[in-house]
Amino acid sequence: MSGQDSSGEQQDTVVHISTAFFPGANLDFYPPDLLVLSHDGVLFYVHRSIVLGVSDNYFASYLPHEPDALPVSIPLDSVVLNILFHAIYGMPVMHYNPSPDAVHDTIELISAYGLASDVHLAPGTPLFDAAVSVASSAPIRFYALAAALDAYPLAVAVSSLLLSFPLDSITDAVASKIGAVYLKRLFFLHLGRTAALKRLLEIPLRSHEPSLICGAREHQKLAKAWSLASAYLVWDSKADVTTNTIETTIRSLATHLTCAQCSIILRDRTTDMLLEWSKIKDTI
Repeated sequence: MSGQDSSGEQQDTVVHISTAFFPGANLDFYPPDLLVLSHDGVLFYVHRSIVLGVSDNYFASYLPHEPDALPVSIPLDSVVLNILFHAIYGMPVMHYNPSPDAVHDTIELISAYGLASDVHLAPGTPLFDAAVSVASSAPIRFYALAAALDAYPLAVAVSSLLLSFPLDSITDAVASKIGAVYLKRLFFLHLGRTAALKRLLEIPLRSHEPSLICGAREHQKLAKAWSLASAYLVWDSKADVTTNTIETTIRSLATHLTCAQCSIILRDRTTDMLLEWSKIKDTI
Protein backbone atom coordinates (compact mmCIF):
# COMPACT_ATOMS: atom_id res chain seq x y z
CA MET A 1 0.00 0.00 0.00
CA SER A 2 1.18 3.55 -0.62
CA GLY A 3 0.34 7.09 0.45
CA GLN A 4 1.76 10.61 0.68
CA ASP A 5 3.40 12.38 3.60
CA SER A 6 2.91 16.07 4.46
CA SER A 7 5.51 17.12 1.87
CA GLY A 8 3.65 15.37 -0.91
CA GLU A 9 6.24 12.64 -1.35
CA GLN A 10 5.07 9.09 -1.96
CA GLN A 11 5.44 6.71 0.99
CA ASP A 12 5.05 2.95 1.15
CA THR A 13 3.00 1.46 3.96
CA VAL A 14 3.86 -2.15 4.67
CA VAL A 15 0.87 -4.42 5.27
CA HIS A 16 1.48 -8.04 6.17
CA ILE A 17 -0.90 -10.88 5.38
CA SER A 18 -1.74 -13.57 7.91
CA THR A 19 -0.05 -16.90 7.24
CA ALA A 20 -3.21 -18.73 8.30
CA PHE A 21 -5.92 -16.48 6.89
CA PHE A 22 -4.84 -15.53 3.37
CA PRO A 23 -6.77 -15.57 0.07
CA GLY A 24 -5.84 -19.14 -0.91
CA ALA A 25 -6.01 -20.73 2.54
CA ASN A 26 -8.98 -22.99 1.62
CA LEU A 27 -10.63 -22.54 4.99
CA ASP A 28 -14.08 -22.89 3.47
CA PHE A 29 -15.77 -24.01 0.26
CA TYR A 30 -16.25 -20.35 -0.66
CA PRO A 31 -13.43 -17.82 -0.95
CA PRO A 32 -13.02 -15.26 1.85
CA ASP A 33 -15.12 -12.14 1.48
CA LEU A 34 -14.07 -10.13 4.52
CA LEU A 35 -10.78 -8.32 5.05
CA VAL A 36 -9.82 -7.48 8.61
CA LEU A 37 -6.83 -5.28 9.41
CA SER A 38 -5.23 -5.61 12.82
CA HIS A 39 -3.94 -2.69 14.85
CA ASP A 40 -0.34 -3.57 13.92
CA GLY A 41 -0.98 -3.87 10.20
CA VAL A 42 -1.74 -7.51 9.45
CA LEU A 43 -4.50 -8.44 7.00
CA PHE A 44 -6.76 -11.41 7.70
CA TYR A 45 -8.88 -12.83 4.87
CA VAL A 46 -11.90 -14.43 6.53
CA HIS A 47 -15.53 -15.27 5.81
CA ARG A 48 -18.20 -12.81 6.84
CA SER A 49 -20.81 -15.55 7.28
CA ILE A 50 -18.53 -17.58 9.58
CA VAL A 51 -17.58 -14.61 11.75
CA LEU A 52 -21.17 -13.37 12.03
CA GLY A 53 -22.34 -16.92 12.62
CA VAL A 54 -20.60 -16.97 16.02
CA SER A 55 -20.78 -13.28 16.96
CA ASP A 56 -24.06 -11.87 18.22
CA ASN A 57 -22.97 -8.22 18.03
CA TYR A 58 -21.36 -7.83 14.59
CA PHE A 59 -17.94 -8.45 16.08
CA ALA A 60 -18.23 -5.67 18.67
CA SER A 61 -20.00 -3.58 15.99
CA TYR A 62 -16.86 -3.33 13.90
CA LEU A 63 -18.31 -5.24 10.96
CA PRO A 64 -20.61 -3.30 8.66
CA HIS A 65 -24.17 -4.56 8.35
CA GLU A 66 -23.69 -4.84 4.60
CA PRO A 67 -20.71 -6.48 2.84
CA ASP A 68 -17.91 -4.07 2.02
CA ALA A 69 -14.77 -4.62 -0.05
CA LEU A 70 -12.70 -2.31 2.14
CA PRO A 71 -10.64 -3.70 5.02
CA VAL A 72 -12.27 -3.46 8.43
CA SER A 73 -9.86 -2.09 11.01
CA ILE A 74 -10.02 -3.85 14.38
CA PRO A 75 -8.11 -2.32 17.33
CA LEU A 76 -6.51 -5.60 18.32
CA ASP A 77 -2.95 -6.85 18.06
CA SER A 78 -2.46 -9.40 15.28
CA VAL A 79 -1.44 -12.11 17.78
CA VAL A 80 -4.71 -11.74 19.67
CA LEU A 81 -6.74 -11.47 16.48
CA ASN A 82 -5.03 -14.58 15.13
CA ILE A 83 -6.01 -16.55 18.25
CA LEU A 84 -9.54 -15.18 18.04
CA PHE A 85 -9.99 -16.21 14.40
CA HIS A 86 -8.56 -19.65 15.13
CA ALA A 87 -11.18 -20.00 17.86
CA ILE A 88 -13.94 -18.91 15.47
CA TYR A 89 -12.83 -21.40 12.85
CA GLY A 90 -12.24 -24.16 15.41
CA MET A 91 -8.55 -24.43 14.50
CA PRO A 92 -5.78 -25.29 17.01
CA VAL A 93 -3.49 -22.39 17.76
CA MET A 94 -0.77 -23.67 20.08
CA HIS A 95 1.69 -24.38 17.26
CA TYR A 96 2.17 -20.60 17.19
CA ASN A 97 3.34 -20.75 20.83
CA PRO A 98 1.24 -17.77 21.92
CA SER A 99 2.25 -16.16 25.19
CA PRO A 100 0.10 -16.63 28.31
CA ASP A 101 -0.73 -12.92 28.14
CA ALA A 102 -1.97 -13.23 24.55
CA VAL A 103 -4.14 -16.25 25.40
CA HIS A 104 -5.49 -14.56 28.53
CA ASP A 105 -6.24 -11.30 26.71
CA THR A 106 -8.02 -13.12 23.89
CA ILE A 107 -10.24 -15.08 26.27
CA GLU A 108 -10.97 -11.94 28.26
CA LEU A 109 -12.48 -10.17 25.27
CA ILE A 110 -14.52 -12.96 23.63
CA SER A 111 -17.74 -11.71 25.19
CA ALA A 112 -17.03 -8.18 23.98
CA TYR A 113 -16.78 -9.54 20.43
CA GLY A 114 -20.01 -11.46 20.72
CA LEU A 115 -18.65 -14.98 21.23
CA ALA A 116 -20.38 -17.27 23.72
CA SER A 117 -17.98 -18.40 26.44
CA ASP A 118 -19.87 -21.66 27.05
CA VAL A 119 -19.26 -22.58 23.42
CA HIS A 120 -15.74 -21.32 22.83
CA LEU A 121 -14.35 -22.31 26.24
CA ALA A 122 -15.78 -25.83 26.21
CA PRO A 123 -13.28 -28.71 26.61
CA GLY A 124 -11.55 -29.52 23.34
CA THR A 125 -11.98 -26.08 21.81
CA PRO A 126 -8.93 -24.08 20.69
CA LEU A 127 -9.25 -21.50 23.47
CA PHE A 128 -9.77 -24.12 26.17
CA ASP A 129 -6.73 -26.11 25.01
CA ALA A 130 -4.63 -22.96 24.75
CA ALA A 131 -5.61 -21.80 28.24
CA VAL A 132 -4.85 -25.17 29.81
CA SER A 133 -1.50 -25.27 27.99
CA VAL A 134 -0.28 -21.94 29.37
CA ALA A 135 -2.20 -21.63 32.68
CA SER A 136 0.62 -23.07 34.78
CA SER A 137 2.52 -19.79 34.33
CA ALA A 138 -0.19 -17.89 36.24
CA PRO A 139 -2.88 -20.30 37.43
CA ILE A 140 -4.70 -17.88 39.75
CA ARG A 141 -4.98 -15.39 36.91
CA PHE A 142 -6.54 -17.95 34.58
CA TYR A 143 -8.76 -19.31 37.35
CA ALA A 144 -10.04 -15.79 38.02
CA LEU A 145 -10.69 -15.33 34.31
CA ALA A 146 -12.58 -18.61 34.03
CA ALA A 147 -14.59 -17.72 37.13
CA ALA A 148 -15.45 -14.26 35.82
CA LEU A 149 -16.78 -15.85 32.61
CA ASP A 150 -18.46 -18.69 34.55
CA ALA A 151 -16.50 -21.09 32.37
CA TYR A 152 -16.80 -23.99 34.80
CA PRO A 153 -14.91 -26.67 32.78
CA LEU A 154 -11.93 -24.33 32.40
CA ALA A 155 -12.06 -23.37 36.09
CA VAL A 156 -12.03 -27.07 37.00
CA ALA A 157 -9.04 -27.77 34.76
CA VAL A 158 -7.05 -24.82 36.12
CA SER A 159 -7.97 -25.48 39.77
CA SER A 160 -5.71 -28.54 39.86
CA LEU A 161 -2.79 -26.15 39.35
CA LEU A 162 -3.75 -24.21 42.48
CA LEU A 163 -3.24 -26.92 45.09
CA SER A 164 0.04 -25.33 46.18
CA PHE A 165 -1.19 -21.76 45.81
CA PRO A 166 -1.23 -19.81 49.11
CA LEU A 167 -4.84 -18.73 49.41
CA ASP A 168 -3.96 -15.98 51.87
CA SER A 169 -2.09 -14.20 49.07
CA ILE A 170 -5.25 -13.61 47.02
CA THR A 171 -5.73 -9.86 46.75
CA ASP A 172 -9.07 -8.10 47.09
CA ALA A 173 -9.04 -7.31 43.38
CA VAL A 174 -8.47 -10.95 42.40
CA ALA A 175 -11.06 -12.15 44.92
CA SER A 176 -13.58 -9.71 43.48
CA LYS A 177 -12.94 -10.99 39.96
CA ILE A 178 -13.22 -14.62 41.06
CA GLY A 179 -16.48 -13.96 42.88
CA ALA A 180 -18.00 -15.63 45.92
CA VAL A 181 -19.05 -18.90 44.27
CA TYR A 182 -15.72 -19.83 42.69
CA LEU A 183 -13.74 -18.49 45.65
CA LYS A 184 -15.73 -20.76 47.94
CA ARG A 185 -15.09 -23.72 45.64
CA LEU A 186 -11.35 -23.05 45.69
CA PHE A 187 -11.23 -22.77 49.49
CA PHE A 188 -13.31 -25.90 49.88
CA LEU A 189 -10.93 -27.75 47.56
CA HIS A 190 -8.00 -26.92 49.85
CA LEU A 191 -9.91 -27.55 53.07
CA GLY A 192 -11.42 -30.77 51.79
CA ARG A 193 -8.08 -32.28 50.82
CA THR A 194 -6.35 -31.39 54.10
CA ALA A 195 -9.31 -32.76 56.06
CA ALA A 196 -9.24 -35.96 54.00
CA LEU A 197 -5.53 -36.41 54.71
CA LYS A 198 -6.14 -36.04 58.43
CA ARG A 199 -8.93 -38.62 58.33
CA LEU A 200 -6.71 -41.12 56.55
CA LEU A 201 -3.88 -40.63 59.03
CA GLU A 202 -6.19 -41.02 62.02
CA ILE A 203 -6.83 -44.66 61.11
CA PRO A 204 -4.55 -46.57 63.52
CA LEU A 205 -2.18 -49.31 62.51
CA ARG A 206 -3.43 -52.81 63.14
CA SER A 207 -1.25 -55.08 65.23
CA HIS A 208 -0.39 -58.76 65.06
CA GLU A 209 -0.46 -61.39 67.76
CA PRO A 210 2.42 -60.93 70.23
CA SER A 211 5.43 -63.14 69.66
CA LEU A 212 8.70 -63.82 71.43
CA ILE A 213 10.52 -61.18 69.37
CA CYS A 214 7.69 -58.63 69.11
CA GLY A 215 5.37 -58.10 72.04
CA ALA A 216 3.20 -55.30 73.41
CA ARG A 217 6.16 -52.96 74.00
CA GLU A 218 7.29 -53.20 70.37
CA HIS A 219 3.70 -52.63 69.21
CA GLN A 220 3.53 -49.49 71.30
CA LYS A 221 6.79 -48.24 69.80
CA LEU A 222 5.45 -48.71 66.27
CA ALA A 223 2.14 -47.09 67.16
CA LYS A 224 3.98 -44.12 68.65
CA ALA A 225 6.20 -43.81 65.59
CA TRP A 226 3.10 -43.89 63.37
CA SER A 227 1.51 -41.15 65.47
CA LEU A 228 4.62 -38.98 65.17
CA ALA A 229 4.80 -39.46 61.40
CA SER A 230 1.09 -38.69 61.13
CA ALA A 231 1.47 -35.59 63.26
CA TYR A 232 4.31 -34.40 61.04
CA LEU A 233 2.20 -34.84 57.90
CA VAL A 234 -0.84 -33.21 59.48
CA TRP A 235 1.18 -30.29 60.86
CA ASP A 236 2.66 -29.58 57.45
CA SER A 237 -0.40 -30.77 55.53
CA LYS A 238 -1.29 -28.87 52.40
CA ALA A 239 -3.71 -29.51 49.59
CA ASP A 240 -0.82 -30.37 47.28
CA VAL A 241 0.93 -32.99 49.45
CA THR A 242 2.15 -35.70 47.12
CA THR A 243 1.94 -39.46 47.40
CA ASN A 244 5.74 -39.48 47.33
CA THR A 245 5.89 -37.26 50.43
CA ILE A 246 3.43 -39.47 52.27
CA GLU A 247 5.23 -42.64 51.24
CA THR A 248 8.68 -41.32 52.15
CA THR A 249 7.50 -40.10 55.55
CA ILE A 250 5.67 -43.28 56.54
CA ARG A 251 8.15 -45.77 55.15
CA SER A 252 10.98 -44.05 57.00
CA LEU A 253 9.56 -45.88 60.02
CA ALA A 254 10.46 -49.21 58.46
CA THR A 255 14.18 -48.58 58.96
CA HIS A 256 13.71 -49.10 62.70
CA LEU A 257 11.65 -52.26 62.45
CA THR A 258 13.13 -55.68 63.20
CA CYS A 259 9.86 -57.61 63.10
CA ALA A 260 8.85 -59.01 59.71
CA GLN A 261 5.15 -58.97 60.61
CA CYS A 262 5.29 -55.31 61.65
CA SER A 263 7.07 -54.50 58.38
CA ILE A 264 4.28 -56.18 56.41
CA ILE A 265 1.62 -54.31 58.39
CA LEU A 266 3.34 -50.99 57.76
CA ARG A 267 3.80 -51.79 54.07
CA ASP A 268 0.16 -52.73 53.60
CA ARG A 269 -1.05 -49.69 55.54
CA THR A 270 1.13 -47.42 53.41
CA THR A 271 -0.18 -48.97 50.19
CA ASP A 272 -3.77 -48.52 51.33
CA MET A 273 -3.07 -44.97 52.39
CA LEU A 274 -1.56 -44.02 49.04
CA LEU A 275 -4.43 -45.62 47.16
CA GLU A 276 -7.04 -43.75 49.18
CA TRP A 277 -5.17 -40.45 48.87
CA SER A 278 -4.97 -40.83 45.08
CA LYS A 279 -8.79 -41.00 45.03
CA ILE A 280 -9.25 -37.68 46.79
CA LYS A 281 -10.63 -35.04 44.45
CA ASP A 282 -7.95 -32.61 43.26
CA THR A 283 -10.16 -30.12 41.39
CA ILE A 284 -13.06 -27.91 42.40
